[in-house]
Amino acid sequence: MENNNKKTKSYDYQNRRGVEKISWSQFVQLYETLVELLEKENLDLIVGVARAGLFPATAISCALRKELYPVRITRRINDVVQSERPVWRVDIPATVAGQRVAVIDEIADSGETLAMVASRAWERGASHVVTASLVSHSWANPKPEYTALTSDALVLFPWDQRVYIDQTWQVHPEILSALKNQEIRKSQ
Repeated sequence: MENNNKKTKSYDYQNRRGVEKISWSQFVQLYETLVELLEKENLDLIVGVARAGLFPATAISCALRKELYPVRITRRINDVVQSERPVWRVDIPATVAGQRVAVIDEIADSGETLAMVASRAWERGASHVVTASLVSHSWANPKPEYTALTSDALVLFPWDQRVYIDQTWQVHPEILSALKNQEIRKSQ
């Protein structure tokens, strides 16, 4: 996929190249990579982007022995995309004032969510802000300062691969749809 400085739309799965299935053990390797990169930032606290960004943010905050403050900024309600742009649901606390902060999410797709959270941390008086994600797409703009893996594949995280619907475990419907879109693209 060519970026050509165009803003890539989130959840546009037709443009993914292949599938990157992340296991729990690979998740551990990825967050440990971020811990090693972030350690040199001499951070005071971690801001984790809920929901899925709390997986790496929690692991990183435990490993670095720093406080974690979750925020919620999302395009979704009950796992269904409701808006084109991220909407604030739980804001950054005033606690970031004067602190060295890492904003962490699981993936930088468009880059918009991390940028919005970092901007809010600066507005709230943070003395230093860096962004990090387990995975980043090459077209993320802006890119996180730190990422453990760059992949333009459809990334399947272990916590999203199966969901509980109608009293049965099923492949996440969004994943099924994304895989179908990739198959359609391949056949064209």
